[in-house]
Amino acid sequence: MASSECCSNPPALNPSSGSGHVEKLGGFDSYVTGSPDSRLSVLLVHDAFGYEAPKARKLADKIAAAGFIVVLPDFLNGDPFNWDRSSIPVWKKAHAPEKTIEDAKLVIEALRSKGVSAIGAAGFCWGAKGVVDLAKHDFIQAAVLCHPSSVTLDDIKAVKVPISVLGAEIDEMYPPEVIKQFEEVLTAKPEIKSHVKIFPKVAHGWTSRYDDEDEAAVKAAEEAHQDLLGWFLEHVK
Repeated sequence: MASSECCSNPPALNPSSGSGHVEKLGGFDSYVTGSPDSRLSVLLVHDAFGYEAPKARKLADKIAAAGFIVVLPDFLNGDPFNWDRSSIPVWKKAHAPEKTIEDAKLVIEALRSKGVSAIGAAGFCWGAKGVVDLAKHDFIQAAVLCHPSSVTLDDIKAVKVPISVLGAEIDEMYPPEVIKQFEEVLTAKPEIKSHVKIFPKVAHGWTSRYDDEDEAAVKAAEEAHQDLLGWFLEHVK
């Protein structure tokens, strides 16, 4: 999270949303959905608005329906962004995305202890940094970055697992030319399976903060969700 784009179209948080439940996992309150008997898991790392965003939980339920146990932890520890754009620098200092990998490793360890054998991770905006950091190691089997924030070219160069990057045509921080640089780096590493896609006519945050009344926005978000799910079905086995 580095600009006002990251806090546009804020969601109305709802701790009761979704068909799953909340439990402690790795020390974090976590929204958990899907069959507890599944040995395949997907970790979702939310954007700045946290794990009570209804659309994040709706996506978790959708992924779970495909056979995964999906976990959406509260890596903000009850302190989602408060919508005041002037407070971005202070809030980001308190919630440095670089710390997310250490938090995520605790959740991954908890999942492994429950018998999970393969894990995919998807990060949205603020959450993308933690996921790309995980992808530099063998903590996960596949990664997806949706309209990333705080991700550098060096991060992409260090990726060691299959990765999909979904970018927006209208994105001040990560415009198409930057996403294409990511693609060039990944293409130069044929040993790492990769997928890079730029969605036309959508803005940063379109996968998680779309307008339900905008048919085109909903369609674009659903296409991205299908791409994300397809990547995990292919690489998390």
